[in-house]
Amino acid sequence: MRRYYYPHEAFAEDDEMRKGCWIKIDSPNTEDLEFLTETLGVPESFIADVADSDERPRIDAEEGWVLTIIRIPISTPDSSISFNTCPVGILYSPSRDLLTTICYHPNEMLTDFIRHSRRKKIVVNRDTDFIFRLIHSSSVWYLKYMKQISFLVMEAEEALQTSIQNDDLLRLMSFQKCLVYFSTSIKGNESVANKILASKTKGNYDQDVVDDMVIELQQAYNTVTIHAEILTGTMDAFASVINNNVNTIMKRMTSITFIFVLPTLISSIFGMNLVSGWEEIKGLFWIVTVISLVIAVVTFLILRRMKWF
Repeated sequence: MRRYYYPHEAFAEDDEMRKGCWIKIDSPNTEDLEFLTETLGVPESFIADVADSDERPRIDAEEGWVLTIIRIPISTPDSSISFNTCPVGILYSPSRDLLTTICYHPNEMLTDFIRHSRRKKIVVNRDTDFIFRLIHSSSVWYLKYMKQISFLVMEAEEALQTSIQNDDLLRLMSFQKCLVYFSTSIKGNESVANKILASKTKGNYDQDVVDDMVIELQQAYNTVTIHAEILTGTMDAFASVINNNVNTIMKRMTSITFIFVLPTLISSIFGMNLVSGWEEIKGLFWIVTVISLVIAVVTFLILRRMKWF
């Protein structure tokens, strides 16, 4: 789907493409791809790079186009992990003063970015400020999703406190993956921002926008790092609990074996098909039974005193 916005006009939308336009392309179809390559002359290699879901944040230039790739957070409830990141390609043609963004994955961030910019009546006149604002917005959404992950982790921990199930442990592991993806993507976005800042003079960008972006990036990275460390500690703690529970179960099983082994041994001795003289004793069966029960009870009390039960 292709839409035209104008950042220098507070992100007003129009049906036509003209100078200063931001062409927003989501989940591009064949028509959109032909428009990019044939009408705009975007290199096919750039489009292929953005289509790669594992593409890392970077900057490249070719055939009059500058490609900046950042990674934004997305919600993936139908996947094995609830949250992930995906690449967004930001293409800029200095000669034509055109901005194009390409994203192959459904996301809430870009829609919210437009809505927020319109509500605040933000005017963006430079491509660098546009990229910095997108990175800032991605950091805000990393923090939003972190709150949701934190809530889901608490739910999983509460479930594990009552009954340790594989599904709950696997949920915690999936959240751990989310945090790894988040931290690497935030760091990648930060490196892209630093590279842009290093290549531009101070007058080519809004310092206030940069300051806000840096603060939000740092906050997002610190939050993800702290939650990752807490989750790692939680996983280690539950691993110790599981190990302790297994040891307790094995101890009890061994105790039960002890309780039944001695009576079984006595019964086996008296049950041998040999002439021993015990056969003439009246009520031998009940005597052996009582002795076996006494031994079993004594063994149980000893093990109970040793706290094996």
